[in-house]
Amino acid sequence: MPRIVPLEAAVTIELDGDQLQACAGEPVAAALIANDVTIFSRSPKYHRPRGVFCMTGACAHCLMRVDGVPNVPTCRIEVKAGMRLERQNAMPDARLDVFRANDFVFRDWFNHHEFMAGIPIAEHVLLKIARQLAGLGKLPEREAPQRKPAQIEHHRNVIVGAGAAGLAAASELDSKGVPHVVFERERVIGGRLISAAENAQPALWNAPVRTGAEVVGLFADDHQPFLAVIEHEQLKLVFFEQLLLTVGGHPALPAFANNDLPGVMAGRAVSTLIRRHHVLPGKRIACVGEAQEARALADMVIAAGGEAVAIGAQVTRAHGLRRVNAVALETGEKVSCDVIAYCAPLSPAFELARAAGAKVVWSAASRCFVVDADANGKTSAPGVYVAGEIRGPMSSQAAAEQGLTAAKALV
Repeated sequence: MPRIVPLEAAVTIELDGDQLQACAGEPVAAALIANDVTIFSRSPKYHRPRGVFCMTGACAHCLMRVDGVPNVPTCRIEVKAGMRLERQNAMPDARLDVFRANDFVFRDWFNHHEFMAGIPIAEHVLLKIARQLAGLGKLPEREAPQRKPAQIEHHRNVIVGAGAAGLAAASELDSKGVPHVVFERERVIGGRLISAAENAQPALWNAPVRTGAEVVGLFADDHQPFLAVIEHEQLKLVFFEQLLLTVGGHPALPAFANNDLPGVMAGRAVSTLIRRHHVLPGKRIACVGEAQEARALADMVIAAGGEAVAIGAQVTRAHGLRRVNAVALETGEKVSCDVIAYCAPLSPAFELARAAGAKVVWSAASRCFVVDADANGKTSAPGVYVAGEIRGPMSSQAAAEQGLTAAKALV
């Protein structure tokens, strides 16, 4: 696919022996899409083709073997000169995988654990085949490097996530002189403010943030809660008195036939590729789903030089064998396209809040599980607050207002 901005100072990477040009520092997935790579991996068991879906590391569609290390999410790792990439879990390779026959032979179901179990000889042969069908990559080529000892930190207030809500909260605490620290897993701040297709976004606040710091867990030591943070490959145990979670959510997989075809992507993944990485993932993009986001995304696609179709339509099926070539709509119409951008609210990322002991409830209005909190964002877990899309679908302006309100409650 064409780059929106011409590639400068290109470096060379290798995919299954082929040399490709990329930009150092961009996500590997973005570089591959820019080189018109659509199939990234194969699914376990049925070996259906997989392509980029979320661009956030929330799914397993873009896993590859990178420099001898298996199961690396290519949307989360940056390009380096000479990087060696390999597709996994295929025979002979992911572009033409003979095990894909399973998807056609066993269309209804296939339990490889019981297939021909108890039949002499056949049982042992099928067991070896099943091991090839299931699972993911092979073991790493070499041992992992020795980890540094964990570092321990203590903070009064911790904010996780530097999107609209987190930055608004941090700005408020800064103005009041309240000590705090902000962790953001991305290398840049802003979240949806720099990636989403959305009209009338608030301005980006300046606030001190520790970027490249991913919170991977929340635990307790003698009833003292702490976060497990990986910051530049260093594990840090961060104890806190008060915690504000502004981690947003995960793109939801759409519920229509063939929803896993390469070319079916979350709307926010498409807008991230365009806004942050200057890569247009297709020439003719169906911007379907939630109408307001779909229209904003369509405007973005057109401005980038692409064609937007089926704007805001509801989908019944994706068509294509190895990648999307058309989309079937509820109206009965079939529209040709090479990408289906599915626009929908994120599914709240409540995992850390749940680990802290916060109550998670079903919201009939939002049609998703959300963290239960009062008007100030205070949860049932002592000292734990939430703001933004972790509480359900909302605009970035509304998320910023929630972050501001929660920050005032922390003071």
